[in-house]
Amino acid sequence: MLAQEGWRIRQKNFQSNIKFSYPNETKAVSVTGGKCELNCAHCGGHYLKGMKALKDIPEGPEGNGLTARSLLISGGCTAEGKVPIAEHIAQIAAMKQNMKYNVHVGLVDEEDIQEIAKVADKVSFDFIGDDATIKEVLGIDRTVSDYVACYQKLKKSCSVIPHICIGLHGGEIRGEYEAIRHLKALGVDGITFIVFTPTKGTRFADCKPPSIEDVLNILASARRELPALPIHLGCMRPGGAYRQELDLWAVRLGINGIVNPVSGAVRLAQNLGLTIERREECCVL
Repeated sequence: MLAQEGWRIRQKNFQSNIKFSYPNETKAVSVTGGKCELNCAHCGGHYLKGMKALKDIPEGPEGNGLTARSLLISGGCTAEGKVPIAEHIAQIAAMKQNMKYNVHVGLVDEEDIQEIAKVADKVSFDFIGDDATIKEVLGIDRTVSDYVACYQKLKKSCSVIPHICIGLHGGEIRGEYEAIRHLKALGVDGITFIVFTPTKGTRFADCKPPSIEDVLNILASARRELPALPIHLGCMRPGGAYRQELDLWAVRLGINGIVNPVSGAVRLAQNLGLTIERREECCVL
């Protein structure tokens, strides 16, 4: 029933195409290298290890040496929960050239936003809808109202795509539906959903991802609440049999795009009569 309803909503509001993103032409850059002051329970700085450190990128007129169409500019957070992008804005601006930037910012203030707006083509903003999750997973003394306020400020100056991590609290569903309702009220151009993935070496390493059923219920809720809104399934989600099942159901539900879809999802999309639009960059760009 969920899939049938989601598919009907999709057919009513969108053309018969689906975006499959394979972000080989987007490179990830960390402004803090491997350092993060938060050590969040779900990440523990693990994902910074796969990024190129900004300090290792050459400065000067000879160019930055990066062969990419776009950059994901991110990094570890400060103790206050922001990625210190603005501190490095001069170098970031100088190396932009013809590249597009997706900037992952955290809880930035107004002064930072004005600097970020000078370089960002898109801003990715993690939106959390549960106070306890913010405190217990991220370890910062902030609330949902802080995320609402930051999102509102960002929207005034930047093109923002909020990200909702399903099961962020160690696989439990806490605040995801509230996040959708907040974003509906605040106004949004699109949402990317990612799924909690247990990661070795983190405090949540032994947790399980949310059930497929829970994930699909949240995706279906977003489709119902925001019928004309592009919804994407992002790159962070469990692999193996979990991904095989999730990706196929996401297509059936009428999701607009998937990052690195499994081959079965591609075949299913074709069988359902969807025109595949292949992208080589980050899904928000």
